[in-house]
Amino acid sequence: METVALAYEVLGQANTASSPLIILHGFFASSRNWRQVAEKLSATHHVYVLDMRNHGASPHHTTMDYPAMAADVLAFMDAHSIKTANLLGHSMGGKAAMWFALNHPQRVDNLLIADIAPVTYQHSFNNLITALKSLPLETLKNRKEAELWLETEIPELSYRQFLLQNLVLVEGEYSWRVDLDIFYATGDNIIGFPDVTAVKPYQGKALFLAGGDSNYVSAEQISELFPKAKLNVIVNAGHWLHVQQPVEFLRLVDVFLA
Repeated sequence: METVALAYEVLGQANTASSPLIILHGFFASSRNWRQVAEKLSATHHVYVLDMRNHGASPHHTTMDYPAMAADVLAFMDAHSIKTANLLGHSMGGKAAMWFALNHPQRVDNLLIADIAPVTYQHSFNNLITALKSLPLETLKNRKEAELWLETEIPELSYRQFLLQNLVLVEGEYSWRVDLDIFYATGDNIIGFPDVTAVKPYQGKALFLAGGDSNYVSAEQISELFPKAKLNVIVNAGHWLHVQQPVEFLRLVDVFLA
């Protein structure tokens, strides 16, 4: 499988007494969305925050699925001489981390999954990506104009602003940092999860963190593949639990890794 060399940020000091922590972000996000969390965790951990393929500063590739993402993470660990790591993944990154753990359990010390389960969901990204592709980049004057243009299709302002982090101004012209055609073609892979009939359950330590206002995770969805997993629900948080309840999120991560 062809891998790409992932862009990354590294924080904290290397510690021979414990494995590093690798953070994997969600769809349309990048390492920058996890910088504040990573900075706090770097006080006690050596932290790598990766840009997944087709995201952030990482290379683009027409293949985007969880086996490919897991292969990228494995190649990253090998390139940086990381024998084992703690993996923390949110949403898409959580599915990539789960697939990595199921296929390379010997390379994972602790697995932390934020508000996602190893299942295929029923929603679609097609309308969202179509709306982003409709943005008139040639005539766009500023980000506020982009926010207003997308308001009908994407009513939630904070989500529009999150997505528009992928809009960059280069020499006076706006363009997308991500390849929306690739995202459209591979969106079903992100919603889905690979066939697990040939993999054995992950027998290592795992913590699933779910938002109390989210419906992405249930104990029944994780117990078969992750029989030793613990599920903690963070109240007053939705899918973006690390943003909405950062203190409690960090507390639970610290307790688990300790």
